[in-house]
Amino acid sequence: MPDANPRNLRTVRQINRRDILFSVARVPNTARLLVASNDNKVHEIDAGRDNATQRDLADHGRYVTCVRLAGNTIISGGYDNRLIWWDLQNNRMIRTLENAHARQIRQLALSPDGTKIASVADDMLCKIWNVANGERLHELRGHQLRTPTNFGSMLYCCAFSNDGTKLATGDRVGHVVIWDVANGRQLSTIEVPSLYTWDGTQRIRSIGGIRSLAFSPDGTQLAVGGVGQIGNVDGLGGPSRVEIHNWSRRERVHQFQGQQQGIVNRLVWHPRNNWLCGVGGGSNGFIFFHNTQTRAMIHQMNLPMHTHDTVFTEDWTTLYHVGHQRIVVQEIRP
Repeated sequence: MPDANPRNLRTVRQINRRDILFSVARVPNTARLLVASNDNKVHEIDAGRDNATQRDLADHGRYVTCVRLAGNTIISGGYDNRLIWWDLQNNRMIRTLENAHARQIRQLALSPDGTKIASVADDMLCKIWNVANGERLHELRGHQLRTPTNFGSMLYCCAFSNDGTKLATGDRVGHVVIWDVANGRQLSTIEVPSLYTWDGTQRIRSIGGIRSLAFSPDGTQLAVGGVGQIGNVDGLGGPSRVEIHNWSRRERVHQFQGQQQGIVNRLVWHPRNNWLCGVGGGSNGFIFFHNTQTRAMIHQMNLPMHTHDTVFTEDWTTLYHVGHQRIVVQEIRP
């Protein structure tokens, strides 16, 4: 069967919501989604039907910003600074790590073999945990607590390489660190100042930062996503932007901007290097597919909501997007 062609992308279902969904994971080989919500809970939703059923799972008491699934175990984090392990099958809590971070947790990344999970938070730390027992394996310190203009910084995102040996973390001012997962040591750093805007004249504030990271299939390159330079820091009136770096040489090898305005919140690199997919949003949402070999845009289109996260099925033909008041299901035909 030929590979699915992103130019044949089409929307097959929209599920309306009252909440904002920040993160999504999927139960393998099903349309059952696990979503992190601003209603303070993790929900299980059957996205295979229009009248989607919902089951409430972990309750954080504050915004839930990230959720990942390792086997039958859900791990979630949020503004309560906690990590919660939840048994999906028996619908019960396994463990809670109180004060897993000193400030709100922004994102989680699960290692490809499912044995480790990385968390990043606004205490500017990345921590790697043992999925099986919750033991902290590494505490990684490579990001400054404050911006160059002495405002508090934020550590937005993290991503494992496909072989699980490397981890990348990215912060508000465009600083990226690549780590050795086995020993917790820094391997390299990248500076991406194009994704950080500072207004020191009118509003005296900044916007932007590294919002998405993805390693190439062979692990030699790192895609870094966010929003380009913004004229008005009170809005998201800047171009969606991605830079691709050879992280070991600290060299930018490619850069591009989408037609849409807004932040690239999620990057997914196809395992056979067919394309790099990005989703995000500003006043509305967008998705694009970019050929990193020919450096050409394959396809891009709007989505009906600011999109925070996306997950693909095993055959890379179905996508589930979550964001502001909607879940969108799309298919890619050959």
